[in-house]
Amino acid sequence: MSKMGFAEAEKVRVKLEFLRMLTRMRLDAARMELIAAFFETYLKLGPEEEEKLAEELGRIERKEAEAIMQLTTSWHEKGRMEGRLEGRLEGELKESRAAIREFLENRFGECPQEVAASLERLEDLEELRRLRRQVFRAGTLEEALAAVAAAGARA
Repeated sequence: MSKMGFAEAEKVRVKLEFLRMLTRMRLDAARMELIAAFFETYLKLGPEEEEKLAEELGRIERKEAEAIMQLTTSWHEKGRMEGRLEGRLEGELKESRAAIREFLENRFGECPQEVAASLERLEDLEELRRLRRQVFRAGTLEEALAAVAAAGARA
C-alpha cells in the first residue's frame, strides 16, 4: 500500500476502485483471474473491511455493483470448488493408505510402522492406487514391503 501511495485506512477504497477498473476492462476470464489473484496477494481485507466494501458497493451504480459482485462471486465459487476437489482427493489418499495398511495386517498379521510412515508420505493418488494393486498381488510380506519401498523411492 505504501509503495502505491495509499494509507492503510484506504484499503477498502483501493480495492473497490480496483474492482471497478477490472470490470470496466472487459478482459477474458483467465486474464481477469490472473490480475485479481495478483492484486489479492498484496491487498487482503479483513472481515470488517470486507463488510465496509459491501457497504460501499451498495453506494455505487447498481449495474456496476452487480458486475463486481458477479466477478467476486465467481472467484468464491471457484475457491469452493477447488476446496471440494482438494477434500475429495485427500479422502481418496486416506482410503488408499488405509486399505493397504488393513490388507497387510489381515494378510500378513502386521503393517510395520515404517511402512505406515512411508504410506503417509505418498501424496500421488495414482502412485498409491498402483501400489495398492501391487501389494494386493504380493504373495509374501517381503514382496509387499519391497513394493512399498519402491513406491517411496519414486515419490
